[in-house]
Amino acid sequence: MLKKHIRQKGVHLLLFLITLVGTTYAGVEWTWGKYLLLTGVTWNEFTQGLYFSLPFLGILTCHEFGHYFTAKYYRLKVTLPYYIPFWFFGVMPSIGTMGAYIQIKSPLKSRKEFFDVGAAGPLAGFVVMLGVLYYAFTHLPEASYVFQIHPHYAKFGMEYEKYVYEGMREGENLRMGTNLLFELCKMYLVDDPSKIPNDHEIFHYPFLLASYLACFFTSLNLLPIGQLDGGHILYGLIGYRKHKFVSAFLFIGFIFLGGLGIFSIEDFQHDFQNNLWTGLIYLLFLVFVFDKITSNKRNVLLLALLVFLTQLLTKAIFPQVEGFYGWLVFGFLLGRVLGIYHPPALEDKPLDVKRKVIGWISLIVFILCFSPVPFIV
Repeated sequence: MLKKHIRQKGVHLLLFLITLVGTTYAGVEWTWGKYLLLTGVTWNEFTQGLYFSLPFLGILTCHEFGHYFTAKYYRLKVTLPYYIPFWFFGVMPSIGTMGAYIQIKSPLKSRKEFFDVGAAGPLAGFVVMLGVLYYAFTHLPEASYVFQIHPHYAKFGMEYEKYVYEGMREGENLRMGTNLLFELCKMYLVDDPSKIPNDHEIFHYPFLLASYLACFFTSLNLLPIGQLDGGHILYGLIGYRKHKFVSAFLFIGFIFLGGLGIFSIEDFQHDFQNNLWTGLIYLLFLVFVFDKITSNKRNVLLLALLVFLTQLLTKAIFPQVEGFYGWLVFGFLLGRVLGIYHPPALEDKPLDVKRKVIGWISLIVFILCFSPVPFIV
């Protein structure tokens, strides 16, 4: 029994160490554009990758142990975090990990338990992320730092932004989106606005990259849908019946946002036949994703058609609007795998005032961290 316990701890430690190595190499890839198998990575470059991996994994670890210690407080049977390595061995860029998770092997019995365990993780990670964000924005290097990464930008001087991004091939023009928290930091923490990097270059600022990715994953976890952390929080706040309606409504809105711009009326005008078939495939995708909202298949079809037509209308009125298609992938996981509804608790007692305040603060954190279009290609 003791050997099994030690062996299990070894699995957690090994996964963490592999993830640490992968995220450190990922930091080198994003910061310096060096790849282990393609260009080689020196020891000095590897250690510089720690400027990304340590804050990023630090935030992730605090998030998971927030869940872990709260579950322990309620005497739930829970595992240590399983870290998920996700690195392509220096062939193509990655972030080195798909995150981490804990397994809670005991049933949660009350709204309070669901709420406390759900809120503890993202709030713990958010507090650490604020510290990383503060450091990142108050220690920005001079604007000329970008010339160390891209020496060929130097011939354009500080006006390089006007020239270097034109003519990039499709798929190369990747840039970051933004969120309210980042915009507030730019306004109040940066002493010299010229130091704020272009959205294309944030990848080369390891503390900013770690913070932005932490915001991205925090907002995903805090989506108030199903059994995500945000779903647990909203369920604790409003109870089963109201949560069932709100969760479905937010899920539909999430899919609507993700699919904005996939099709436009002009697409059908220019090539009706081809776009008709691809449009039908997309409509079937919507039907498949919405299928578990209700058992009434006709209503599912009508809902999918309504979302599709509303996306077309929105694109016609606001031609510049574009969604983030990655939300459709996550929406598929929610709709078909994770589920959009929250199971009822055995004890349905409402939360006290203190927890309600924490709950609404958590939803504000979601709003601060969420980016409608987190990555732009």
